[in-house]
Amino acid sequence: MAYRHFEAIEKNVGLLGILIAIMVSIGGLAEITPLFMRAHEVRAPSGVKPYDPLRLAGRDVYVREGCYLCHSQMIRALRAETERYGHYSIAEESVYDRPFQWGSKRTGPDLARIGGKYSDQWHVLHLMNPRQVVPQSNMPGYPWLATARIDAQDIQARMRGLRKLGDPYSDADIASVPDAVKDKTELDALVTYLQGLGIRNEPTTMPSATPATDGGEP
Repeated sequence: MAYRHFEAIEKNVGLLGILIAIMVSIGGLAEITPLFMRAHEVRAPSGVKPYDPLRLAGRDVYVREGCYLCHSQMIRALRAETERYGHYSIAEESVYDRPFQWGSKRTGPDLARIGGKYSDQWHVLHLMNPRQVVPQSNMPGYPWLATARIDAQDIQARMRGLRKLGDPYSDADIASVPDAVKDKTELDALVTYLQGLGIRNEPTTMPSATPATDGGEP
């Protein structure tokens, strides 16, 4: 009897398609729901603060100019990665990133821990004309950032929006924006953002784990 029911389903293409869709949906929910709930449980650990006005402006420039298309901010727990870039990335580091900048595309190196590795002047030269400091670079230059000014009111509006999403910006933080970005260019902001990566967003206590010994990319 059961065989006849299965046979009837297999011969009815429409019914079979509907049942497959239902089962795939149930399986997908079983996989996605726990991850979705876990994502909402992530909290900022000690040492991780929301972006100050200038770094927030720099991060917006980073996203606007598409830097994430060539640079990831995600160090995998592989020896080849940690030896080159530093401690592997954890979700708590990106708790104030909307959207997060993890990614996997690396035309250029990972930037998760780039902060402090080079001087401000190096970054300025690199962004104006990358081949001044890296002759073999295929990265484009961004000279217009040196003359573009930061709109303080726009940054304040962004901070108010982020506060509604949970970022702990106070009224005093928002009021301080005009002074924080006064006479600053988008180039200044982007350099400040890069110099803070892996320094100002790294938790005081990192979870211990033994990275995989596989030296290749996953």
